[in-house]
Amino acid sequence: MKNQLKTLLLLGILTTIVVAIGGSVSQGGLMIALGFAVLMNVGAYWFSDKIVLAMNGAKPIGPDQMPEVYEIVQELTQRAGMPMPKVYLMEDAQPNAFATGRSPSRAAVAVTAGILQILDRRELRGVIAHELAHVKNRDTLVSCVAAVMAGVVTALANMLQWAAIFGGGRSDDEDGGSPIGAIALAIIAPIAASMVQFGISRSREYLADQTGAQISGDPEALARALEKLQRGAMRIAPEHARPATASLFIINPFAGLSGRRVMSLFSTHPDTDERVRRLRAMASEGFRDAGGGIVFGQARRG
Repeated sequence: MKNQLKTLLLLGILTTIVVAIGGSVSQGGLMIALGFAVLMNVGAYWFSDKIVLAMNGAKPIGPDQMPEVYEIVQELTQRAGMPMPKVYLMEDAQPNAFATGRSPSRAAVAVTAGILQILDRRELRGVIAHELAHVKNRDTLVSCVAAVMAGVVTALANMLQWAAIFGGGRSDDEDGGSPIGAIALAIIAPIAASMVQFGISRSREYLADQTGAQISGDPEALARALEKLQRGAMRIAPEHARPATASLFIINPFAGLSGRRVMSLFSTHPDTDERVRRLRAMASEGFRDAGGGIVFGQARRG
């Protein structure tokens, strides 16, 4: 509940930023900004899954093409009491995975070709459980809407900057607006929007790790998978991933392009070492998995 309330608060901040940008231009600009934000939110709600899958070059697969992956997804969705999502493959050498869809009944789970090369079945099961946790917690819709809103803020900020430079903003006679203030807002707004988007992603990853470990009953497997995926992302650049969708992946696909522990406020994911530490704490302390059994560091048997 705490993470859900935090997400609503962060999305409210994004909407406030959009209103501030539109209002700084003119009364008409305010209405246009609000209308644009509403349209983009509606578009994100109805078409986000298709857009994200196409952007990342994901192709649908059936049980005959990748039976092991399909069997894992089927088993975990049954344990979690969820509808079976569509399964997709990205022909990408970087090991990674993500989930999308506006609801559990319209969800999709995508894995890269690279992840199938470096993870064993137990580790892959942990990763898929993490992605199903995003679907179960309805993170995929929230993340897509946040990404769209952040893009809207950036676009409006760019428009505001040019309007201020060429005298399109409010004059001093119109409620005290000034070109200098408009330019400052145009610079600050995209940074604030990015921080909000990344804050949503980071808080949701911890929750998905916990829920995924409960679904699979195997937090240690997910911890080991995260360590492997982090090393893979540092070595192999993504072929299809886009910055706009980076926050959806289990590991930041652009981790190899930035220094470790640098600019942490702008990281789309929490620190991998901390995620692993929390998962191993779950394994050592014991917890109830999705099937009702007590798990101590390994998948529940029997």
